[in-house]
Amino acid sequence: MSGTVDPVWGREDVTSTKGAGDENFPVGTLMIARKQRGHVYAYYNFARVIDDMVDNDKLTPASKIARLRGMEAVIRGECDAPSRADAQTAVTLRRHLLETGVPLDTATDLIEAFCQDAVKGRYESWEELLDYCRYSANPVGRFLLLLHGEREDTIPPSDALCSALQVLNHLQDVTSDLKVLDRCYLPQNWLQEEGVSMKDVLLARSKPGLRMVFDRLLDEVDRLNEQALELPRRIRDRRMRVYSAVIVALSHRLAARLRREDPVAGRVKLTRLDALRALAWGARFLV
Repeated sequence: MSGTVDPVWGREDVTSTKGAGDENFPVGTLMIARKQRGHVYAYYNFARVIDDMVDNDKLTPASKIARLRGMEAVIRGECDAPSRADAQTAVTLRRHLLETGVPLDTATDLIEAFCQDAVKGRYESWEELLDYCRYSANPVGRFLLLLHGEREDTIPPSDALCSALQVLNHLQDVTSDLKVLDRCYLPQNWLQEEGVSMKDVLLARSKPGLRMVFDRLLDEVDRLNEQALELPRRIRDRRMRVYSAVIVALSHRLAARLRREDPVAGRVKLTRLDALRALAWGARFLV
């Protein structure tokens, strides 16, 4: 019936106009073989839509989770999806996953993270934040590696890299996440130890205590990035090896830039020179 609201999907499509150019790091670039790019874009489009769902300010937490669980059911083949563009990204990705043999949980794990985002805005400790990254970021690396038929020994350094990238993104968006979404991924126990309040994250620049928390996070990121250095050495596919090396280099460069610059004063971004130097470092893995 016209005007009826589906209890799972709601009335409105939440697809945004964001694209690959809005991301920190390249998605489905020329470094990835042409035959794999369609699979990568299907995964990216699905991830973007479920991200839009959880960040939508017109949906309640309950309705966000209902939509996300609906997407999960579609991925698992447990239900059909409406014809809308947002829901159809799950249909498309399921088809790609079944075609390639990549596990469904590379998609459904992302949904676990976004369901958590719908109801959780604070993280008590580094360990709790790292567990969130296990679902919000690590599946992306696993998807790419398994898509390319890589061995299991690539997964640990990939997980380290993806977790590092997620934390770096949290630092980049630390003020806007709190202001717009009421989310703060900074470990609450560290903030308390340094005498930092949520109001300090919204100031014009970082106070010394907040800077200490940032540096502690970057210490952990440096350890993850050190583990990630092993990733390109373990990958057999040449294009994927170079791609991973470039991302590892970009992660190192962004961490260093966040050491020098203040993410509260303005979003810290990679430069064109950072990208060129990362490409140069990645080129050594062509052979």
